[in-house]
Amino acid sequence: MATTTTQAGVSRAARLARGALAMVLFAVPFALLGYAVRQKFDPLVHLDNAIADRATDLTRSVGAGPALIVLQAVSQPWVVYVAATLVCLWAWLAKGLLNRALWAFVTMMIGWNLALDAKLLVQRTRPVIDDPISHAPGYSFPSGHASNAAIVATALVFLLWPLLAPRARRVAITVAVVFAMAVGLDRIFLGVHFASDVVAGWILGVGITFSSWLGFIGRTAATSSPGPSHPA
Repeated sequence: MATTTTQAGVSRAARLARGALAMVLFAVPFALLGYAVRQKFDPLVHLDNAIADRATDLTRSVGAGPALIVLQAVSQPWVVYVAATLVCLWAWLAKGLLNRALWAFVTMMIGWNLALDAKLLVQRTRPVIDDPISHAPGYSFPSGHASNAAIVATALVFLLWPLLAPRARRVAITVAVVFAMAVGLDRIFLGVHFASDVVAGWILGVGITFSSWLGFIGRTAATSSPGPSHPA
């Protein structure tokens, strides 16, 4: 019994160490982008402004503004988190995935708050567009829509993985990537975020979820779910 307890403790410590290492690896590019933004690094500023101008010009030329504003509305963080919470409840109550559902919900809530805190640290103003298509309050870096879309998309894939057949898993990954990409690009083409804001949001979102999975679910974690405990 003592040996089993010791092995479990070592396994748990190893998982937490892997999660911490993964978070550091994701934090490095995020921190470098944030530092460049804070220091107003000229090449990044010029690139961000050029992309913002060209993206909003393209949005106007093809008349995509109304559709992008609808996507902006339905991808508001509180909307996607309400939907994701319902999925967590379903996974728990209907499929018995209590451990995974609790992990996904806690990870998403912590990730949501970390993204908000990051904005306060960098305090970047939003793009100034001559003929704005949309408006958004608050600071710009990182994009809250992009980070939260990445958090929700990856967390739900990890949550539902044991329930999915091989083909359904490929579909789930594709849908998750397309959703996160579409939400992020929507912010650029509406002119409410710089490209670097969106990239930082994706890095932060994926980093939070992946690191949390390594630390608390991991390859060998005992869960209440059937099937493999991790995506291949």
